[in-house]
Amino acid sequence: MPSASTIQTLTQLSYLIAAALFILGLKRMSSPVTAVSGVRWAGVGMLLATIVTLAFMGTSSLNLMLVIVAIAIGTVIAWVSGKRVAMTDMPQMIALYNGMGGGAAAAIAAVELYSGNEHNPVHLTMAAVGGFIGAVSFSGSLIAFAKLQGLITKSVRFSGQKFVNLAILLITVGFGFMVVSGAGADSGLPIVSLLFVFALILGVAMTLPIGGADMPVVISLYNALTGLAVGFEGFVLDNAAMIIAGTVVGSAGTLLTQLMAKAMNRSLGNVLFSNFGETSAAGSGGVTGTQKAIEASDAGVMMAYSQKIIIVPGYGLAVAQAQHKVWELTQLLMDHGVKVRFAIHPVAGRMPGHMNVLLAEAGVPYDLISDLDEINAEFETADVALIIGANDVVNPDARANKSSPIYGMPILNADKAKNVIVIKRGQGQGFSGIDNALFVLDQTRMLYGDAQAAVSQLIQAVKAAG
Repeated sequence: MPSASTIQTLTQLSYLIAAALFILGLKRMSSPVTAVSGVRWAGVGMLLATIVTLAFMGTSSLNLMLVIVAIAIGTVIAWVSGKRVAMTDMPQMIALYNGMGGGAAAAIAAVELYSGNEHNPVHLTMAAVGGFIGAVSFSGSLIAFAKLQGLITKSVRFSGQKFVNLAILLITVGFGFMVVSGAGADSGLPIVSLLFVFALILGVAMTLPIGGADMPVVISLYNALTGLAVGFEGFVLDNAAMIIAGTVVGSAGTLLTQLMAKAMNRSLGNVLFSNFGETSAAGSGGVTGTQKAIEASDAGVMMAYSQKIIIVPGYGLAVAQAQHKVWELTQLLMDHGVKVRFAIHPVAGRMPGHMNVLLAEAGVPYDLISDLDEINAEFETADVALIIGANDVVNPDARANKSSPIYGMPILNADKAKNVIVIKRGQGQGFSGIDNALFVLDQTRMLYGDAQAAVSQLIQAVKAAG
């Protein structure tokens, strides 16, 4: 039987290896080419940390058995749901799973705070702060899931809402201070309960007013909060793997939130504290003109005789599950000698990287996919910009109309292409609820219909064009 010091050394060494695997995995996830292997490396790190924790947790056989059963049940649920979930539902699944992470961190804090065990002030503060953040992430992520799933269809806004949310925050912080300082020692359990109750309410209150256009920011923000909560609880449990994993996830999530906010022309402070997701159609009245329809047969001929086409995918492509048909069309066009590229906006879809994942699933080579900064200058030389289900990310009002709610937001310069074909189910607006000036430009033609059906028609038209 190894000594306690030997066990401690092996445990910390294993956690160090697991942390290195986490960081290596995250690094490899930064590129689509190595992302799959990055997920696997991070998974190996998590498996190692879990096995080591179970092997040396020093608890009763009953508790160990309960932990193993819980892990087995969670693994089965995750495996089945992960296999069955459609790509269109991936954002809400991520929101749900992220919420579970925040809830787990809050549960750890609750166990520590309800246990009545003596903690030094630092650990007690870490537990309270981690529990607060985890509870906010849990309830907020559940609301984000409900919005993405269509269970909540309207954003809840009312006069003085910011002050109500601020009051909830101050009350929650007050209960947290009472827990940490011992001011509520005579009624410790009720005070702890109120801390978690108001933290959960705060998560709901923060997320209810947020519109669909800001969901990518919401998901990455709550991801950062979950990581931060896990890191705090790692300090409470003196678990190096949790500290490192939580810190990595929290910092990565914070950076991603900043990038998403920048892509939507929002500062992080604006995202957190001001009119979060509150857009209005007030600036949409400047769009004048009529949308001009085109038949798939005519659009197919135009594309078949083009030299360069840039395809801009959006959420409509995901809804229609048209990515495989789009790749089929791309291959057909390239066989005709047409140069085809894909342009991806950072907030296209409903989560960061949504369009990249869809195109990768269809087998689109990574070297055909470019982000906004890489591709924008090429629109001027494109014969056709094919917009599939995208809206706000190609709206030129973001550049030209100062009264538009999205003014200043970086966009893809699709309006600079010689011809623009927009595949859209109808004449409705995008997530931001404003009209798109691109749709009424002289060079723009609208191909109405489901994206998969429309692309199938384009394929037949290109084939017929010879």
